[in-house]
Amino acid sequence: MSFTKLFFASLYEPKKMAAFRLLSIGKVIQYIFIFISLITIFSFIQFVFGINNQSSSIVGLIEYIEGMAWILYPFAFILQFVMSTLFVFSRISILALVGFYLLKLIKRRGDYRHVWRTAAFAYTVPTILSFVLLFLGMGDTIIFLVTHSISFIYLYLALTYYPAKNHNLS
Repeated sequence: MSFTKLFFASLYEPKKMAAFRLLSIGKVIQYIFIFISLITIFSFIQFVFGINNQSSSIVGLIEYIEGMAWILYPFAFILQFVMSTLFVFSRISILALVGFYLLKLIKRRGDYRHVWRTAAFAYTVPTILSFVLLFLGMGDTIIFLVTHSISFIYLYLALTYYPAKNHNLS
């Protein structure tokens, strides 16, 4: 399955997100790293324009940044990529842990590894939404509450499509 199909299915198809639990972990990790790369590029663009806008008010700083740009920008890009990777994987893991206990609560079958894969795709919309809310100037607390609520909703909707536990009374 192509990454664009995975992306669009993770936007509005919880049934397919539940089926993504059967994808290989390599395909899921590739999807996450492509997504992290896009996040990093957008963050880096925001960083570059943010420095140019802020430094224009301080004459000496702009000259210093122009002289150091050859080392500042690659280092900033790498740092943003590493931090985004750590951030996204941590959030997915925590979301998957909550989803795993929710899976037990709604009496569905699955392992943590299955829920983790589903959580990786359920985290797509909240991540995009957090960028939109950030550009709209929303506060960090509001962004945190909205994105976490939506990721839990997406994960719950996907978990309802997991197979039910069998209760044989033989």
